[in-house]
Amino acid sequence: MEYLKAFLVGGLFCVIGQLLIDYTKLTPARILVCFVVTGVLLGALNLYQPVIDFAGAGATVPLTGFGALLAEGMRKAVDQDGFLGIFTGGFTAGAGGIGAAVIAGLLVALIFKPKSKS
Repeated sequence: MEYLKAFLVGGLFCVIGQLLIDYTKLTPARILVCFVVTGVLLGALNLYQPVIDFAGAGATVPLTGFGALLAEGMRKAVDQDGFLGIFTGGFTAGAGGIGAAVIAGLLVALIFKPKSKS
């Protein structure tokens, strides 16, 4: 049942993104930024945690989950470090995922050879 919930919620985020691409003049980059900012806002208001509790990876893997992670990291850092936590919390919370993405990208670039589009 957990897989089904994750699939449905993650799929819903994809449907929303596809509808925004198809029916608005927003570029994909702007839509991605909107997803992150929405995640930050919902995370800051403690409205995204129930979605994470319900859908698990279906809510944490999309960009809205990254935004909520940044908001949670800032909240914890502000509690520990005060005002300075506003600037360090998001970096600390997102460092693991960003580091893994960079290392995976490097490994893929070393293993595979690019081909020209022509």
